[in-house]
Amino acid sequence: MAYLDHAATTPMRPEALDAYVEAARHLGNASSLHRAGREARRMVEEARESLGEALGAKPSEIVFTGSGTEANNLAVKGLHWARRTAERDHVVSTAFEHHAVSDVVHWLADHESARTTEIGVTDEGHLLADDLTRLLDEEGETVTVVSTMMANNEVGTVQDLGPVVAAAERHGVPVHADAIQAVGHLPVDFAATGLTALTLSGHKLGGPTGTGALLIKKATPVTALLHGGGQERDIRSSTLDVAGIRALTKAVETATAELEAEARRLTALRDQLIARVREAVPEAVLNGDPDRRLPGNAHLSFPGCEGDALLMLLDAAGVECATGSACSAGVAQPSHVLLAMGRSEDTARSSLRFSLGWSTTQEDVDALLAALPDAVKRARSAGLT
Repeated sequence: MAYLDHAATTPMRPEALDAYVEAARHLGNASSLHRAGREARRMVEEARESLGEALGAKPSEIVFTGSGTEANNLAVKGLHWARRTAERDHVVSTAFEHHAVSDVVHWLADHESARTTEIGVTDEGHLLADDLTRLLDEEGETVTVVSTMMANNEVGTVQDLGPVVAAAERHGVPVHADAIQAVGHLPVDFAATGLTALTLSGHKLGGPTGTGALLIKKATPVTALLHGGGQERDIRSSTLDVAGIRALTKAVETATAELEAEARRLTALRDQLIARVREAVPEAVLNGDPDRRLPGNAHLSFPGCEGDALLMLLDAAGVECATGSACSAGVAQPSHVLLAMGRSEDTARSSLRFSLGWSTTQEDVDALLAALPDAVKRARSAGLT
């Protein structure tokens, strides 16, 4: 199979798998005081230091979680709850967040009567920073947290978060960035961003599923979601997954060490893929910013096709891709990301995401182009019946 769905999940890097197996052979709970426990704790703290070095964060600013979704929940709910008052109960996000953020915001509105605002985006997927600045200038004292993406998981557009952070800082509002698609693919320096919080996920960059982390600026009040043993400075109680933490960290280390060369390689493959798709299917339309996008993301609409039908035809031909976020796969509704960008429902339903990663080869791209013309022809024919 040609696997072109790395934005959903990516194979574990050999270095991360080796780190996982090595740590998993060790007996010990990192909260225990005996020798085995102390050795497990040492592995966790060494990983914390290494992860901080790779991402420009202090070790004390890193909270390990069980997934990117949990990290996003902890960031948005935790910051909101810690700062909420009768007068300050307003959560600000954007119209095209991943469901791990947007559903959290909607839950706060539905279950806790939080005020919420979704900032709009341009037709290329950039948030309307002027709209956000205006809102903060008018209502900044009511806002508990601003949450936005560093890079969009569907169309791949990379955000300029500088204006967001600057506008929020003037009003003392914390900013959280969902960087799950960015870490390991773009340069990330937490201290340099000025962000209050940043989230990442292991399986998006060659680490194991079930691992993630929240980077949160030191001394920032945050309310815990989980209560129990008081691990991770009482921010995230749970027995620490030593093997997962070691493997996550090794994946980040490897990805960041190879980032510049790998970004060049993937960008060249991505641009070739886009050009060849447009040559084979001239009506295909690229979604997202054509230049400021993730190195491995190619998101295209195929007029006259149902994306789901096209996906299954490609799958039968040995090419695996996606119609959008894997977290909403199987849901019969157009992408909220594309609708937020002003696309019609028909266009949104006709779109596919091809996402490349560390294991992608030229042969994978060639396999897609060999299968695509016939799949598009058959999908269009099916749509006419």
